[in-house]
Amino acid sequence: MSASSQGRLLRLLAHNLSSPSASFLVPLLLRSRLPSPSAPILAFPLRRSFAASSSSPSQMPRRGKQTARWREKQRPVAAVTDATGPASPTSEDASSSITCGIGGLSLADNFEARSPPRALDVSQMPNRGPASSHPQVMWKPKSYVTASAPLAAPDEVDVTSSVAASCKGTASSGNTLAKLFKGPLGADFNVDNNSFSLAQVRATFYPKFENEKTDQEIRMRMIEMVSHGQAILEASLKHSGSLFMYAGHEGGAYAKNSFGNIYTAVGVFVLSRMFVEAWGKEAGKMQAQFNKFLEENRICISMELVTAVLGDHGQRPIDDYVVVTAVTELGHGKPKFYSTPDLIAFCRKWRLPTNQVWLFSTRKSATSFFAAYDALCEEGTATPVCKALDEVADISVPGSKDHIKVQGEILEGLVARMVNCDSLKHMENVLKDFPPSSLDGVGLDMGPTLREVCAANRSDEKQQVRALLQSAGTSMCPDYADWFGIGDSGVHSRQADRSVVSKFLQAHPTDYATMKLQEMIRLIKQRHFPAAFKCYCNFHKIDSSASDNIHYKMVIHIHSDSVFRRYQQEMRRNRGLWPLYRGFFVDVNLFKVTKERAAELSKEGDSFLKSVNGNANSSSLMNESLADEDENLMIKLKFLTYKIRTFLIRNGLSILFKDGPSAYKTYYLRQMKIWGTSAGKQRELSKMLDEWAVFIRRKYGNKQLSSSIYLSEAEPFLEQYARRSPQNQVLVGAAGNLINTENLLAIIEAGRDEEGDLHQEVDETPSRPTASVMDSVPKDEGLIVFFPGIPGCAKSALCKEILNNPDGLGDQRPVHSLMGDLIKGRYWQKVADERKKRPYAITLADKNAPNEDVWRQIEDMCRTTKASAIPVIPESEGTDSNPFSLDALAVFIFRVLQRVNHPGNLDKASPNAGYVLLMFYHLYDGKDRREFESELYERFGSVVKMPLLKPDRKPLPDSVKDILNEGINLYRLHTNRHGRLEPAKGSYAKEWSRWEKRLREILFGNADHLNAIQVPFDFAVKRVLEQLKDVAKGGFKTPESEKRKFGNIVFAAVTLPVEEIKSVLDKVASTDSKAKAFIEGKNLSNSLMKAHVTLAHKRSHGVTSVASYGVFLKQNVPVDLTALLFSDKLAALEVQLGSIDSEKIDSKNEWPHATLWTAPGTPPKEANTLSHLVAQGKATRIDIKPPITVSGVVDFF
Repeated sequence: MSASSQGRLLRLLAHNLSSPSASFLVPLLLRSRLPSPSAPILAFPLRRSFAASSSSPSQMPRRGKQTARWREKQRPVAAVTDATGPASPTSEDASSSITCGIGGLSLADNFEARSPPRALDVSQMPNRGPASSHPQVMWKPKSYVTASAPLAAPDEVDVTSSVAASCKGTASSGNTLAKLFKGPLGADFNVDNNSFSLAQVRATFYPKFENEKTDQEIRMRMIEMVSHGQAILEASLKHSGSLFMYAGHEGGAYAKNSFGNIYTAVGVFVLSRMFVEAWGKEAGKMQAQFNKFLEENRICISMELVTAVLGDHGQRPIDDYVVVTAVTELGHGKPKFYSTPDLIAFCRKWRLPTNQVWLFSTRKSATSFFAAYDALCEEGTATPVCKALDEVADISVPGSKDHIKVQGEILEGLVARMVNCDSLKHMENVLKDFPPSSLDGVGLDMGPTLREVCAANRSDEKQQVRALLQSAGTSMCPDYADWFGIGDSGVHSRQADRSVVSKFLQAHPTDYATMKLQEMIRLIKQRHFPAAFKCYCNFHKIDSSASDNIHYKMVIHIHSDSVFRRYQQEMRRNRGLWPLYRGFFVDVNLFKVTKERAAELSKEGDSFLKSVNGNANSSSLMNESLADEDENLMIKLKFLTYKIRTFLIRNGLSILFKDGPSAYKTYYLRQMKIWGTSAGKQRELSKMLDEWAVFIRRKYGNKQLSSSIYLSEAEPFLEQYARRSPQNQVLVGAAGNLINTENLLAIIEAGRDEEGDLHQEVDETPSRPTASVMDSVPKDEGLIVFFPGIPGCAKSALCKEILNNPDGLGDQRPVHSLMGDLIKGRYWQKVADERKKRPYAITLADKNAPNEDVWRQIEDMCRTTKASAIPVIPESEGTDSNPFSLDALAVFIFRVLQRVNHPGNLDKASPNAGYVLLMFYHLYDGKDRREFESELYERFGSVVKMPLLKPDRKPLPDSVKDILNEGINLYRLHTNRHGRLEPAKGSYAKEWSRWEKRLREILFGNADHLNAIQVPFDFAVKRVLEQLKDVAKGGFKTPESEKRKFGNIVFAAVTLPVEEIKSVLDKVASTDSKAKAFIEGKNLSNSLMKAHVTLAHKRSHGVTSVASYGVFLKQNVPVDLTALLFSDKLAALEVQLGSIDSEKIDSKNEWPHATLWTAPGTPPKEANTLSHLVAQGKATRIDIKPPITVSGVVDFF
C-alpha cells in the first residue's frame, strides 16, 4: 500500500470519528508493514468477496464440480454450550447503540513484541450508528487459512487519534440491559458485510503435544540433544491437583475448561491466602497492584491448585496451596510463555509459590536423571526422589512450597522437557538477582481457612462460592460478576446463543490474532475434531454492550487427547497455524460499522491480504509454528505409589461395583501390563488389590464409593496393610495421617469436575508396538478368535474357510463357530456359555466386536474359562481419526450391497444398508490405526491382520470419496439431532433416501475399480490361517509397547560373556589341580548360565550411585580376570575394570568380582566376603597370570 493511500485512509478515519454524527466505529488494531516509519497505515485482513449465503466458509460450494454438503435444518434457538455447525441468523436487525469516547492509541514496531501494545477498548469507541438495512449477505473468507506455507506477519501499527467524542449515555441500567438481551446473547446479531470480530486470548496453558514416539525414543533423543549441546533437560515436580489460571480480576479466573464456579472460587481464595502469607498486612495493597499489573500487561498465570476440598487425587494434602507453573504474556497476538528462570523471577518479585526444578546440562547428569527415576519408579516417594535428583542435577532450585510439608510423601510424578541452552546461565543469574523473600504473614491471623469456610457453608454451591469470594476480600475480588451475573438487573443468563461461534467465523477479522483464531476454529470444525466452543456473556463488558456490539467469552474445550496429536499433524502441513492450547479462553467482540466505512476499510483490507499472501514464503512467521519437534519434547514420569491410588483404586471403583471383582482384576492387570510393571510388583499388587476389592464391596455392598472421597476408605486400608510387613510398606509408599474431608468438601454439581464436565484421569495412549518375544497359546487352553471389524469385512466367509480347513489351526483342538446373525438375544453371553461347556475348544466369534465393552467381555471370558483371544482385523491404513480408510469403507459397503438373502437382513434389499455401515464405521471414530492396533495388542497380546486392499492400487475415484464424505456429514447431523433413531424416522429422512440411492449408483458405477483394488480372497484366507497357526504353535512375535523395558532398576552391572568365562575356567583347571577338582565337582562348565560384575546396588549403595552409571549404559568395557577364588559354599572371579572413553569404571563394591556359584541356601551377596575368607584361610585363591581380558557391557538390572 502506498504512503498516500495510507494517509488517505487515516484522514478518512479521523474525519469519521470526529464527525458529530459519527456512528459507533470498530476497535481496530490495524496492522501492515510500513515502507517508512513516517507512513502509518490501516491494514485490515478483509476480503470483499461476498456471497448471498449464510453458510460458514467451510460449507461454501466451489465452482466446477459440486459436492453436496449437508446443512443442519433450522430449529428453535436454545441456550446450549456448543456451536457444532454454522447457523443462519434470522433475528431482527440491531436497534440499540451506545455512545462513548475514544482515547489515544500508541504505536508499536512489532505486534508481538514482548511488551504488548495497549488494546483498543470497544467501550471507548464512538457510536457506530444503525445497522445497514440492505439485504443480508455473507462474507466468504479467503482460502489462505489452509495454506501450507507460513504467512508473513505484518508489523503492527496502532492507529493514533486525538479525536474526542462525547458520551451521550450508556446502557448501564438493569432495565436497559434487560431490554437489550431478551433472549440468549447474540441471537439478534445479524452478520452482514458490515460485521466485524475482535478476538483476544484471555487465558491459556501450554499446548499439549502428544508424543508419537515411544518413551524410550524420547529419552534417547533428549539425552542426545543434551550431549550435543543443543538443549538442556529440565525436570520439575508434578503436584497432584487441578489447573487454575488467573488473569486479574477483570481478566478472569479459570479452571481447565470452565469458569465462574466453585473451582475458580476456591482458586481465588487460595491465591488470596498466598498473598496474605507472603505480604502480611500489605497483602490487600499488593493484591490490588497485582490485579492491575496482570490486566494492564495482559498476563495470565497458571497454577497447580492443590486442596483437600475439591476431591481426592493421590493423597489429601496437608495444606491447601497453589504452585505457579506458567506465566503467559497474552498481548494482542500469539501467547508467549515465560522461561522457567523468568517465571521464578516473576514469582519472587510478587512472592508467589514456585515449584521445585532441576537442570541437567551434561550427558552424565541427563542419563543419571532417567536412571534415578527408573530405580525409583515403582516405590519412589517425595523424600528419596528429591534427594536423588538434588545429587545428580547440575542446578537444583528448591520450591517455595515443599512438597513433603504441604502435599505429603505420595508424589504424582516428574515432568521432563527440553529448554534453551542458555537456561543454565540464566537460572544462575536469576537465583543471584532474586533471592527468596521472607514471608511476612507467618504467624498472623489470616481468618478462616479454606476448609473452615467450606465446612461452615454447606447449604449449596452458591453459598460456598459467595463465602469464599467474600473471604478472599475486595482487593482480590471486587465483584462476583463471573459467578453470579450482574446482580438484580434481571440479566443473569450466562450462556450465549449457539450461533455466535458461526457468526464469529463469518465476520471480518479486525486484526491478525483474530484471523489466526478464526483459522484454528475453522480447522477444528472442518476436521470434525471432538471439541466444544462454549460461549458465555462477558459481564465485565456489559456496560458497553448493545445488540450490534456484543461481548462474550469463548471456552475452547477439547474432548479427546487424540485431538492434540491430530492437530499437530495439521500444524506440520500448515506451519502458520497457531498451537492448540490446554485451558483455552478467548474474549470475543462482535460489532458492526456503517456501510460506507466498511466499504472503505474492505478496499484497503484487500491490499492487506495481498501483502500477507504475497509474503507466504517469508520466514518471519516461522517462530509461530511447530518449527522443530525437538523443542516440544516432553515426557511425564509417574510413580507407582501414586498410580496405585488413582488408576488402580479410584478409577477402578466403577468397574468393581458395576461389573464385579472379576472385571476389576482384568482391569488392573491390564493397567500394570501397559505400564510394564515388574512381575514381582504385579504379584504383590494383585494380592493387595484383591483384598481391597473384598473389603470395600463387603462394606458398601452394591452402593459405589464416591471417587471424590475414596481416600476416606483407601487410606486406612493402605495404612493397615502397610503395617503387616516392611515389604508392604515399600509397596504402599506412605499411608496414614488421613485428613477427614467429608464435612468440608466443596459442593459440586453432580457429574462435574474442575474441567466443567466429568473426565476421569486416564493413562497415556499405548506406545507404538514393536516386535518382541514369542507368545503361544498353550494346548490346555481354549482360544477365542474374534473380529473387530465392520460388516462386509468377510468375517463369516473366513470362518467358513477355517471350519472347512482339514488341519484346523494345526493342533487337535476342536473348532466351532457361532454366527451372530443366527443367534437371538445376548450374543456374547451365549459365547461365554459355550466356552464353559467346551473350555479347550477354538471358538470363532462370527460377529463384529467394535468397542471396548465387547473387548472387556472377551477378556473376562478368557480369564474365567482359561482361554486366550486373538483379534482378526482387516488390514487398512486408516485415517487420522478412524482405523479404517475410505477405500476400506467403500469396499465393505460394496460387498454388502452385493449380498442376497443375508441372515441378518443386511444386503442389497436393505433400504438403509449405507447408514448401517456408517454407524459401524463411527463406532471406531476417534482412534487412528496406531491407537486401534496398540490397544488390541495391549489387551490380547497379538493381532492377526487380514489382507484387504492391494498396496499398489489406484486412488479411490473422486465420486466415491464425495458420496462417502456426504454420508459421513449426514450421519453426524442425524446423530447430533436424533441419536440412534432410524434414518427413515428422523428429520433427514428424504436426504437419507436420496443418499442411499446415489450411493448404490456411484458404487456400482465404479464396480471395476472396487473389484480391482481388493486382494484375492483365497490369498487373504491363506495369510490369516498362517498367522493363526503361528500364534497357536508359538511362532508369532507379540508386539509390546516398550512402556518401560528400562524401568524398575535395582542395580548396575557389567555383563560378561558366559562362553568366554567358561573358556577361562577351563584354562585355569588345566593348570591347577585344585581348581580342576572344584570346577569339575561343581560342574561349572555346564551350570554357569550368566555372569556379571556388580557396580552398584540400590539397597547397598543408594539410588544416585546406581544412576551414575547411566552415562555408560550399553557401552563395552574391558574386564581383566585376575584370580579365581572359591570355598565350600562360594566361587567368584576377581576382576579389574577398564575405562570407557578414558573414564575409569569403578565398582562401588569393596572387592570387584563376578560370582560364579553359591551353595544352596547361600545368598549371592556372600561372595563379597571371599577375599576376607582367603585371608582367614577359609577359601582358596588361584591367580590368573597373565590376567585374561574379556569385554563386558554396562547395563541395568
